Amino acid sequence: MATRQPEGVALKIPRGRTADGRIDYLALSFSELEREVDAWVERLVSSGVRPGDRVLVMVKPGLPLIAAAFALFKHGAVPVIIDPGMGLKSFLSCVRRSQPRALLGIPVARVISRLFRPSFRSVSIRIAASASAVKRLVAAPTKRAHAPAARECREQDLAAILFTSGSTGAPKGVCYEHGMFEAQVRLIRQTYAIEPGEIDLPMLPIFALFNPALGMTTIVPEINPSRPATVDPRKIVQAIVQENVTNSFGSPTLWNKLADHCIDNSITLPSLRRVLCAGAPVPLELWAKSRRFLSNGLLHSPYGATESLPISSISSTEIFALNPARVETGDDDSAARPPARRGACVGFPVSEIEVRVIDLVEGVLASIDETHRCGLGEIGEIIVHGPVVTKNYDGLPEATAAAKIRAEDGSSWHRMGDTGFFDEAGRLWFTGRKVERVETVDRVFFTEPIEQVFRADPAVARCALIGLGDRPQQTPALAVELKTTGLSEADLRRTAERLRERARGDALAGAITQFFFHPHFPVDVRHNAKIHRLTLAKWAVGQKPIVIV
Repeated sequence: MATRQPEGVALKIPRGRTADGRIDYLALSFSELEREVDAWVERLVSSGVRPGDRVLVMVKPGLPLIAAAFALFKHGAVPVIIDPGMGLKSFLSCVRRSQPRALLGIPVARVISRLFRPSFRSVSIRIAASASAVKRLVAAPTKRAHAPAARECREQDLAAILFTSGSTGAPKGVCYEHGMFEAQVRLIRQTYAIEPGEIDLPMLPIFALFNPALGMTTIVPEINPSRPATVDPRKIVQAIVQENVTNSFGSPTLWNKLADHCIDNSITLPSLRRVLCAGAPVPLELWAKSRRFLSNGLLHSPYGATESLPISSISSTEIFALNPARVETGDDDSAARPPARRGACVGFPVSEIEVRVIDLVEGVLASIDETHRCGLGEIGEIIVHGPVVTKNYDGLPEATAAAKIRAEDGSSWHRMGDTGFFDEAGRLWFTGRKVERVETVDRVFFTEPIEQVFRADPAVARCALIGLGDRPQQTPALAVELKTTGLSEADLRRTAERLRERARGDALAGAITQFFFHPHFPVDVRHNAKIHRLTLAKWAVGQKPIVIV
């Protein structure tokens, strides 16, 4: 991109406000970003980092993350990226397991590496990452006479280790090869018709890494990545309007907050061509709201995981076609739908990706020949195959064996850990995480079909199906987070009665008679959208439910 569009703006970093209230940005062109990456490569080389070394990256979003990642790629080193929001204990465990030789980090990261030396025992090189590189670039923007050459690599060479969030289990390091990144860029560009010169505002920092390869300008958002739910929607909306942003990625939680701000203030965002919303199922009310603030664009929900992305995608146009009346009103009255057709539709598989739904099986599936495909409308486990499907977890052979299935050609199918079904048109529907299903003596309950019924209540902020006891003798119950806190016991009971009445007679939700009210659900830090249902189930053991027979 530095060759194709050298003067195009690659990155804009907010640094305050101008006298008239506009956001003041430091702008870097693609050629300037390339020189910045070269400066980081020189810093890696002078510090003793070798091609093939694993380098733990602990830097701030925006320029430091982009420059560090592409410098490591160019030098042939392997960035190790761990979500700091997973908690210190899990974070240190990931560091120990990934065995990085070098740490590229901000001052507090280098302090942590010395305070917790046992976890950082493999680290022999510590490299400072600070804003000094930006200052140097601005002061001396001339091109280097001898820019470092990019190291040759093969498609199957290890490119990076990216850790999962650990929302339904221990975080695991996913091994990415260069060919997988190349395929991701290709499929994202094709699926969403992204063109060079577009402008992106990514509200998940790691997604900014796609932009230089796609030729998009990155607008660094004014958001705390460790606390995304605290985002000020006014700042995000101002950036979108001021910079004519065409693309943005964020969780349903974040975009619901932005949607409410836009609707309450009669704001539309005409420059946005698409909003990619992922991390959890998009609620029907957000699909409906998107029609009010996206005057020239569409809301899209890509489906995938750290191990495989993208898998499928659906747009607001397709959601509307599935059920126009409910999208128009935003009324997700799922109790009125046939139970066999309940879930979150995640669309058709994208190009080059094959998706199957197989019978639920615990334990290892060594070969695809050991699987049995489910029929249309039958809920099972989702598995995927294609060029973006990763092959293994770093240093975890047992986890790799449990998550991968050998294909006929020797490549891998990935077990998504999700359940779902295909409809007659070939669309994929998500019904919940496999590990979060609830099994009673006579049936299996999946989270999404149940929760859709209760989410429609206007007082409910979040709800979660939980299982009391052990499989296969669990009792299904519902944990509820209300929009209003501090209600009396009498108010909570009236709410429970209303929820019970909503589900009474329903083939699925009618089994719920126990209700637990939790003030603030435990959710993932990355998206602030994935509910930790297993944590809620443990919490419920020590609580007294409200029982409505």
